[in-house]
Amino acid sequence: MTENEFNDLVDETFACIENAIDNCDADIDSELSGGVLTLNCEAGGAIIFSRQAASRELWLAARSGGFHFVYQDGHWYCPKLQRDLVSMFTEISGEQAGEAITLDC
Repeated sequence: MTENEFNDLVDETFACIENAIDNCDADIDSELSGGVLTLNCEAGGAIIFSRQAASRELWLAARSGGFHFVYQDGHWYCPKLQRDLVSMFTEISGEQAGEAITLDC
């Protein structure tokens, strides 16, 4: 995957996450700056996504830990936990925002 392809995928993923946040009932503020998407949860802390172009990874930081995702077979996947981003975000958003948010991307 080229760097441009990677950046396009991350941009699409960030847009998907922001759209899901805009359409949920949870009190979450989002801010995108310099390749980092920060979701500030009224119910507790922040969920932070960061673009890692050199390693072609998307990183997620939450109260429950830090997770690295690679894009394979059409989705973001955490090899360490053998889970995809969609299921992990649903779980993490439920823990931190009080609402399990499902991504459609």
